[in-house]
Amino acid sequence: MHAPKTREERRYRRHLRVRKKVSGSPERPRLVIFRSIKHIYAQLVDDDKGVVLLGVADRSEGIELDGTGKVARAKATGKLLASKAKAAGIAKVVFDRAGFRYHGRVKAVADGAREGGLEF
Repeated sequence: MHAPKTREERRYRRHLRVRKKVSGSPERPRLVIFRSIKHIYAQLVDDDKGVVLLGVADRSEGIELDGTGKVARAKATGKLLASKAKAAGIAKVVFDRAGFRYHGRVKAVADGAREGGLEF
């Protein structure tokens, strides 16, 4: 096995370490984030069944922006995910930052989800 060399490989290795400890259930699904260069995506995953319960992107319909820029879009993504989760009867989640640093857009999604009413 070779040592991870690229930034993406190192992030994936970090995510695998986190996934050993963080798991979602139907009552408390895992909120996982994927951040690309331009966009951000958030999903609620039930790891017991291996299914995605909800998914939201910063390009989804219903995004209400409070400002400009990618951080504002990320926060709106978190709020939209929280409102959809509440409508589906989900109030508690476990947060999985997917190996990304808890900073900037990843933190904005978490803050938006908390403001929207999700508990984690």
